[in-house]
Amino acid sequence: MIPIDGSVRIFVATQPVDFRAGINRLMGLVTHVLGHDACAGDVFVFRNKGADKVKLLRHDGSGAVMATKWLDRGRFYWPAVQGGTMVLSGPQCTALLSGLDWKKLPAPEVRRPLIFG
Repeated sequence: MIPIDGSVRIFVATQPVDFRAGINRLMGLVTHVLGHDACAGDVFVFRNKGADKVKLLRHDGSGAVMATKWLDRGRFYWPAVQGGTMVLSGPQCTALLSGLDWKKLPAPEVRRPLIFG
């Protein structure tokens, strides 16, 4: 299962990927190109060049899960093409997967842990 409810971090790869890539290649991209731990339980979202298909990837502790979604009409709203990833909140990811403009939703709040010394 791939949760998008905000209980996990959701990273969006801003560069399009070759959609022939399977789960092993995408796990490798997460680790070696994006610089994240592919087995940390985070969700990674990838798109094709045409921006009408996305793949979600997550390792849930017992194995890797991949899901694919196609839009019948239109394209997914995507961040500007640049290197690396960006973080989405659960509601933003839900809007993205629905083909809606997720940028109109509030950005995720980043909380830093308090360090007592």
